[in-house]
Amino acid sequence: MKGVDRGFLTILFQAAVAAADPARALAAHLPMRPKGRTVVIGAGKGAAQLAAAFEQLWDAPLEGVVVTRYGYGCATERIKVLEAAHPVPDAAGLAASDALFQAVQGLGRDDLVVALICGGGSALLPCPPGDLTLEDEAAMNRALLASGAPISVMNAIRKQVSGIKGGRLAAACHPAQVVSLVVSDVPGDDPAQVASGPTVPDRMGRAEARALVQSWRIDLPPRVAGWLAGDEGAAPDPADPVFAGHDVRVIASARLSLEAAAAAAEAQGVPAVILSDAIEGEARDVGRVHAAITREVSARGRPFARPVVILSGGETTVTLRGKGGKGGRNSEFLLAMALAAEGVPFAALAADTDGIDGSEPNAGAFATGDCGERLRALGLDPAALLSGNDAWTGFDALGDLFVTGPTGTNVNDFRAILIR
Repeated sequence: MKGVDRGFLTILFQAAVAAADPARALAAHLPMRPKGRTVVIGAGKGAAQLAAAFEQLWDAPLEGVVVTRYGYGCATERIKVLEAAHPVPDAAGLAASDALFQAVQGLGRDDLVVALICGGGSALLPCPPGDLTLEDEAAMNRALLASGAPISVMNAIRKQVSGIKGGRLAAACHPAQVVSLVVSDVPGDDPAQVASGPTVPDRMGRAEARALVQSWRIDLPPRVAGWLAGDEGAAPDPADPVFAGHDVRVIASARLSLEAAAAAAEAQGVPAVILSDAIEGEARDVGRVHAAITREVSARGRPFARPVVILSGGETTVTLRGKGGKGGRNSEFLLAMALAAEGVPFAALAADTDGIDGSEPNAGAFATGDCGERLRALGLDPAALLSGNDAWTGFDALGDLFVTGPTGTNVNDFRAILIR
C-alpha cells in the first residue's frame, strides 16, 4: 500500500474517533444541577475517559464510580475508575457491579444519577442472577461470542440472565432522577442495546430471548439455559413507574463518526459515500459484499464514480471455525474482502473505533488487492488463514496491522475503501 493511501485512511479514522471524543460529546448534553447529590456511574471501554471529561465539565460537587476494560483507565479526581475483563467477565467485574449498586444506594428525589454508558459494558458488568455463578455467566458469554449472532441478539439474551442489565441498575436508583448519556456502538443506536442497557429498560422479554436462542442455535451452558427457561427474575418493564422521568440521550454514534470521516475525505479532495452505519452479518460475508462493490466501481465506475472512498460502519460477527486463530471481525472482514477482490486496485482500512479488534492489541488492519499474492510469497495460504479465523497472523506477517492503542471511545466498526 502506498504511504499516501495509508496516511489518507488514517486521517479518516482519526476524524471518526474525534467526532466521538468524550469531552465534545458530553458538552452539549449536561443535565441541570440537582438540589441534592450528583452520583456518576458508568461502564464500557470508554467509561473512564467519559468520567474524566464529565469531571472537567461539571462545576458542582459530584462522586461516583465507573468500570472499564483492563488498560483502558485514565486519571480522574472525584470518580473512581475500576477495571475488569472483556470480553469474558471476571471477578473484578463482579465486584464492579456491586460497587455501582452501592454507589446509588439511599438516594432521594432531589438527587441525580448520571450514567455514562458505552460499548463493552455487557462483559464488564457480570451479575449472575439466582443460583447462577460468575463461571456460568462467563460460559454464556463464550457461547454467545462463538455463535456468530449479532450484538442485538447477544444483548437480548444477556439482559434476561443478569441482575444488573436491562434497566435493573436504573431501577436501583429510585427515587433519584437518572440521566443516561450513551455512546452508541450498536447498529440503529438503540440505547437499550448499548452495554445491554444497565440503565435503559427494554420491551423484549424472556420468551423473545428464548426464541432467539433457538433461531440462532446458540449452545448455552445447561445451567444458563435452565434459568432462561423459567420466569424468575425477568427484566423490568419500561412502563414501570420507577423509570418515570428518566432521561436517555445518545451523545455519539457511528453515524456521526462516519459523517465526520466523509467530511475529512472531501477536505482531502476525495469524494466519499456512506453505505450504512448499521451493517451486521458474518464478517467474511460482509467483506465479500464490499469486494463486489469495489470491483464494480473499479471496473465500470458504478454505482460510484472514481475516485471515491466508500465508508461503512456497524458491527459484524465472527463464527469461530478454527482453533488457535488470532484476530477479530475487522481483520477477518479485510482478508475476505482482499481475496474476493484480488487484483483490484484499492486500499482499505477496517478497525474498531475503541482501538482493539478481537484478541490482539491492534485496532484493525490495512488491505490491498495484492494481499493474497504477498501472503503466498511469504509461504502463507490466505484461504487457510481465513478458514481458521487467523487473519491477524496474515496481516502481521505483511506488516499491515493498524495499531492505535485505546482511543477512549467506542462507536464500533469503521471501514474505508479507497478506489483512486
